[in-house]
Order: sequence, then C-alpha cells, then structure tokens
Amino acid sequence: MKVLAIDAGNSRIKWGVAEDRLWMQVATLATAEAPALGAALGGIASPDCIVVSNVAGATVGAHLEAALAPLQASLRWVRSAAQQCDVRSSYADPAELGSDRWAALIAARELFSGPCVVVNAGTAMTVDALSADGVFLGGFIVPGVKLMHAALASSTAQLKVRAGHFSYFPSNTADAIASGGMHALAGAVERMVRFMAQTGEGEALVVLSGGDARMLAPQLNARVEVVDNLVLEGLLCIACDSA
Repeated sequence: MKVLAIDAGNSRIKWGVAEDRLWMQVATLATAEAPALGAALGGIASPDCIVVSNVAGATVGAHLEAALAPLQASLRWVRSAAQQCDVRSSYADPAELGSDRWAALIAARELFSGPCVVVNAGTAMTVDALSADGVFLGGFIVPGVKLMHAALASSTAQLKVRAGHFSYFPSNTADAIASGGMHALAGAVERMVRFMAQTGEGEALVVLSGGDARMLAPQLNARVEVVDNLVLEGLLCIACDSA
C-alpha cells in the first residue's frame, strides 16, 4: 500500500510517501508556503490513501485540501480518539488533544516498548506521558525556545535577542538567554520523567522529535531516542491500521 502522510505544524509542513511501510521520500516546506504544496507534490504518483494531521488552522487546511484534490485518493483527516493503534487516551475530551500529539504517541508505542515521555520540540514544546501499557496519561505544553526569546525581546527593555551559546554558567546576557531557554525545556522534560518514576512507571524513555530536538537532546539527563519523523510515523500507523 502506498501512503502519503502530511504533518502540518505551526512552522513547517512535513510530508512523506511510504510504500509497504517504508519511506520512499520525505520533504518539508514552511507552513507560510502552504499554497505551494500542490506544486511540491506534483511529481508523485497517486497514493492509495492520504492521511493528514493539521494543527495550523483552517486556512492551511483549505490549502492542503486544494493541493491534494488532484491526487484523487482517499483522504483522512486525523482526529484524536479515545483509543487507536494500541494507545488509549486519558484526556477528559479525547478529541481536544492535538492530532500531531496523538500521532506521535501512536508512533512511540509502535517503535518502543515500555513507558515513554513523548516530546515534540518545535514552535511550542509538548511533553506527553505514555504508560508501559499504552495509556496516554496526560501532558503539558510550553513555549519553544524561539518563543521564549521573542517574549523576552518584546516584554523587556534590555533583553533583546542576540546570538548566544548554551552554557552551564553563562557569563554574558546573550548566553544567559540562550541557556535559560534550553534549561527551561530540559527541565520540563526531566520533571515529566521524574513524575512517571514517582507514580510507578519506572524509568521512561524520552522519545524526542521536532525542529529543536537535536539541540535539546544532549542537555537531557535521561535516556533519549531522537526520531526525525515521529508524527509521520504515527500517521503511517494510523493509515495502515485503517486499511
């Protein structure tokens, strides 16, 4: 089966073509360039099905729909559910969970055994707890590092964004801002790892994805697996489970 999977996020649209669950092509474009997706997809043969996660809003959704119409394939817009692909949700309203977070949880369950903290470090960073028996326990959302820097720049008089470097003991303001954002993200992840241990889940594996994943990974005091296409992997699981 040939599947086209699309992950439309706040900053990037990532798409991939898989045949028999093997990725043949993966590409990205900026979400602001969503009208150009049709041209980007023009060179691929029609898939058997298309599965889409869109958290970028209705306007982007309309651009996606227009771009996909010429492919004349079955189109599925992913929505979070109470249970799917061996993952169960503890959300009060399962549909409220972002479809990208749901797909990432499903991918983590498919790829790794045992308890996981599933992290997508992008424009915002999501940190989600997945139990050893496949239950999504809950999670939280914090601003990504660029949003943190932008908030400081817009809300303070003397903390403007300048190029800085990560340091344990920053000795200048630029490094203090760069390091502060990274420490805040790492702390959020490590607290969730600790919460899972304290509630009997044992040592959770951090499954890390998103544009800032490789920058964050070395700063984490935890077991870490970086998966570049985690949401796409989950979308592929959903497509194959529904076939």
